[in-house]
Amino acid sequence: MTIMKRGILPRSTDEKVLPIRLADIEQAVARIAGRVIHTPLVRSSSLSERTRQPVHLKLETCQPIGAFKLRGATNAILLLDDARRQRGLVTASTGNHGRAVAYAARELGVSATVCMSSLVPANKVEAIRTLGAEIRIVGTSQDDAQEEAERLAESFGLTLIPPFDDVGVVAGQGTIGLEIVDALPGLATVLVPLSGGGLAGGIAVAVKALKPQTRVIGISMERGAAMHAAIAAGKPVAIREEETLADSLGGGIGLTNHVTFALCRDLLDDIVLLTEDEIAEGIRHAARKESITVEGAGAVGIAAILADKVELFGPTAVIVSGGNIDPTRHRKILAEAAT
Repeated sequence: MTIMKRGILPRSTDEKVLPIRLADIEQAVARIAGRVIHTPLVRSSSLSERTRQPVHLKLETCQPIGAFKLRGATNAILLLDDARRQRGLVTASTGNHGRAVAYAARELGVSATVCMSSLVPANKVEAIRTLGAEIRIVGTSQDDAQEEAERLAESFGLTLIPPFDDVGVVAGQGTIGLEIVDALPGLATVLVPLSGGGLAGGIAVAVKALKPQTRVIGISMERGAAMHAAIAAGKPVAIREEETLADSLGGGIGLTNHVTFALCRDLLDDIVLLTEDEIAEGIRHAARKESITVEGAGAVGIAAILADKVELFGPTAVIVSGGNIDPTRHRKILAEAAT
């Protein structure tokens, strides 16, 4: 279920070996200020009582697009010069990154095209379309969508905004780590959803630079956990993308990954995998005990605690990464527990 890395010193002790530095994240804070929300970190009474440790939820559901992805997309787009932005933006997405790019593009008055696979839920596709982006549905995997995005960039001169494997994107996501460190003295553990590694890698860089002894644990699903497979293999590998409640965590990390694989390999203390039933229980707990609506990917940190797959020591931050779940699916998940 897990990759245990206790006792292995992270190579992060020297920032020079990392693809990004703390300074990149600090600069991202200033760059995206006023365009993204400094999200609340709220104490969970139910999880704190269960674990007998202070557990706090970092509510990225409060972002204008309902997910953390706005941070990285906004930072990456603002790093571009005006000429590259005006050529039009293109990206591949499992939903939330596409929504982030579409939102930021609209705010800056530039065009955006979002490539997605047929596995992306309809509600996420429609939300992107509503923001004015052009939609391309291609294939049955994130890799298929990425190939189409790269083709469009090559053929039409559009500017590619990667969903995770990009220094600007990772630095933007890392701003969450700085906010947590500032808000939670004595931070001992961070539970972070893990997919392509942009969120986990960025947070790990920030947290480890400021609090090296703090554990950063990646949480993913058993079905098609790409970063878990890559770290186990010692290199990026191709995996089959599968349907999962944590749809935002689907897709590969890219066989030519040059940023996030190294960050996650070197900085994460552990990776925990969850069953579909465990993810569903996380969604139900969030609704009933925390009064928040979360998608599967956003619920995995909560789910890992409920499944007793993480042992907590001291103040803990749980990244609630997004709330963009289809309402019908959400109601069905809640009803299943009542029968």
